[in-house]
Amino acid sequence: MLTKHYKWLLVGFAALAASCSKEPNGKVDAGADADDRPNILIIVADDLGYSDLGSFGGEIETPNLDELANNGVRMVNFHVAPTCSPTRAMLLTGVDNHIAGLGNMLEERAPNQAEQPGYEGYLNDRVVSLPQILNDQGYATFLSGKWHLGLTDETGPTVQGFEKSFSMLQGGASHFNDMAPIYAEDPDNVPKAKYREDGQLLDELPPEFEFSSQFYVDKMIDYIESDSESGRPFFAYLSFTAPHWPLQAPEDVIDKYKGRYDDGYEALQKTRLLAQQGLGIVPEEAGLGALEVDAVPWSELDDQQKKISARSMEIYAAMVDNMDAETGRLIRYLKDKNLLNNTLVLFLSDNGAEGHDMEGLWNPQEFPAAYKWIMESHDFSLDGMGGENSYVLYGPGWGGAAAPAMQGYKAFPTEGGTRSAAFVHFPKEFNGGVLAHHLMHVKDITPTILDLVGVERPGDSYRGRPIEPITGLSVLPVWRGQVSVAGASDRMLGTELFGKRAIRHRNWKIVHMPEPHGTGDWQLYDLDTDLGEANDLAAEQPEKLTEMVELWDRYAEENNVILPDWVSGY
Repeated sequence: MLTKHYKWLLVGFAALAASCSKEPNGKVDAGADADDRPNILIIVADDLGYSDLGSFGGEIETPNLDELANNGVRMVNFHVAPTCSPTRAMLLTGVDNHIAGLGNMLEERAPNQAEQPGYEGYLNDRVVSLPQILNDQGYATFLSGKWHLGLTDETGPTVQGFEKSFSMLQGGASHFNDMAPIYAEDPDNVPKAKYREDGQLLDELPPEFEFSSQFYVDKMIDYIESDSESGRPFFAYLSFTAPHWPLQAPEDVIDKYKGRYDDGYEALQKTRLLAQQGLGIVPEEAGLGALEVDAVPWSELDDQQKKISARSMEIYAAMVDNMDAETGRLIRYLKDKNLLNNTLVLFLSDNGAEGHDMEGLWNPQEFPAAYKWIMESHDFSLDGMGGENSYVLYGPGWGGAAAPAMQGYKAFPTEGGTRSAAFVHFPKEFNGGVLAHHLMHVKDITPTILDLVGVERPGDSYRGRPIEPITGLSVLPVWRGQVSVAGASDRMLGTELFGKRAIRHRNWKIVHMPEPHGTGDWQLYDLDTDLGEANDLAAEQPEKLTEMVELWDRYAEENNVILPDWVSGY
């Protein structure tokens, strides 16, 4: 393996020597000779739950992703931000989201955060993106799918190093061809969802766009094929919008799951916990996470409510199933073109499962116009659910079941909100069938890939502009089957979004959330014995609590965390 590693280094040095640019981080000439550095394919699922894939304990049919996961390294203690755009900012830069420009989601930015460094709502010029670095080092770079890191020409994928891109710019949209947005405030003036291809904003989607997952894979295959004669390795970012709400799926796939969830979310949670324990993903002694505080016990729902709820989960499962089938189509293409053997495939979800229901997400008191438009403009009939004009979320019961031993879901800093189903597949370099329990973070991906392909991390400047240093760790030793990573044993991982915050150090974690999901004060947990964050030790261990709060203060200062001004005590 060392021989291959240094071979890739020599390729990079040769390309640098051929460069016409005199800048230390300048663009190199890829040259005419074939380049045997590995291709990189990053696949991101949107709001996928921790246990949804079969290889992570789920019952949804995901054979293509499972084959990759089971023959790769499953990272079962891999953490992301509580929501999508902050995660994506860290994924593509290796820098904390509060520095990279997504300290808060643009849609939720508080008045006191606006105009502050790190809260621009797009990747700012103080970071350099992984596709930019790799493109400058001779890689072809492609994006197909969700962007959510900038809406304008100046903040789109083209500016961040993607040679070719088809991107859905916002946080979500209809999965069909209608370009319906996820919200509108004026029912007489409903904006179209924003899509951009190679910098050009689209007025209409092409007719080939039948469903989001299908079209994003079509585009990615087209991009890779179009560059196949160049001899360059590729960096491909396939960013699905599935299974993000509104939950929609092809009807024939939904039909596969009819009746599968009639026993309810508590039954599913128990089944998935047993499966995860059997796979070794969570300890055998891990208990069942408590029913989410905003979920109604299944037994208390009436028959019609059960039918609607079960149907929601059927649609969700169909979205995941369809995403897996489309991924399989891309993997078969890579196999047919003899590319897969030299392609690292990395898969992750951008946050925990989305467990909000309609009133929780679009509170009619806070968002009266958006709530009114949603409720009056969509088909909420049982037969219409999952179709082009439907608007479905599956709620906290199913969201909680998605991380069966844990607490919380998307938007919360608890384990259920930040622990992601993630794996890496590259049998040429990594042994398969490995469960990696090492604590890893989405910030680690950029430095790890740079390490793998033999590209040095940028220093304090890039192309003549100052940049923030990459703070993620290279976890390449873990992927290669080694026991430890330099700096990992004592690492501190912090997260904050919407004022909800947490810090992790070794087995200890503190969480700060308002009622009813928290206490409005710091809570202390020992994750070695309490994966479900159910036993608050703050009163019993005040010294440990003080120590952890000091770590939080350090993290917040180092990463320019600005709590939104609606947080009490700011």
